[in-house]
Amino acid sequence: MPEHEPDSAFDIAVLSDVGTNRPDNEDSCGHLIESPDRVVFAVADGMGGYEGGEVASAMAVETTLQAWRESPPDWPAAKRLARAVQQANIEIHNRAIAVPELRMMGTTLTAVAIDRGMLSAAHVGDCRLYLVRRHKIIQLTKDHTVTGERVRMGLLSDDAARFHPERSMLTRNVGHELIVSVDRISMPLVRDDRLVLCSDGLYNVLRDAEIEFVIRELGSTDACKRLIDVANERGTADNLTTVVFTMLAETGLTPAPIGWRAKLLSLFRRSK
Repeated sequence: MPEHEPDSAFDIAVLSDVGTNRPDNEDSCGHLIESPDRVVFAVADGMGGYEGGEVASAMAVETTLQAWRESPPDWPAAKRLARAVQQANIEIHNRAIAVPELRMMGTTLTAVAIDRGMLSAAHVGDCRLYLVRRHKIIQLTKDHTVTGERVRMGLLSDDAARFHPERSMLTRNVGHELIVSVDRISMPLVRDDRLVLCSDGLYNVLRDAEIEFVIRELGSTDACKRLIDVANERGTADNLTTVVFTMLAETGLTPAPIGWRAKLLSLFRRSK
């Protein structure tokens, strides 16, 4: 698909791949361009080893985008997105109750809306949203995993977490409970900011700095393809999905902090 329309404020590319070691792809992704300066995109990773993971991830993305479409356009983007993710959670939960074969299904879900340069995100699970600015990369989301919690508590190093046997054990997911706790993130973007949204099949084989280096100087479509190719060359054991978004236009917004200040601020984000 084309990276952007001539009058668009951004360019975006979305790509998913089965990877090198799985027969089926339990990842799902999608996006909706509402206007030249407003876009919504989402990535979901169905819970591996459970019946219906593929169904759950597809439902998560489709329902989130549909609920966004049907929500009042005059609502703030953050509210529209959070309501859409909760709607996806309810529909997956109800389907699991109604269909015995799908009773254990669940998924991660990270959805992002960009409205005139303002980022709003709703996050459950361990897909990751990164901000790249001036060759620096920072993870904006928290991993809702056993190892993620231990890293934040200082009980486990980042390097140890990468190879820990419980690194994919979720502490929160979409579908298992009627109401799910959703992390909400809002921040302004500026021209040339890039966002990378990906599933764990990508970041488990590419470190953060490598992700930034691989996409440097590439357009969104080429960046997505290159990330997938590099991960597959390393023999990723999982499905992998990535979205690369680039802010092309001036936003007139004050840049959000990046680096240690952003990490400090992330400690005070609240789940709702």
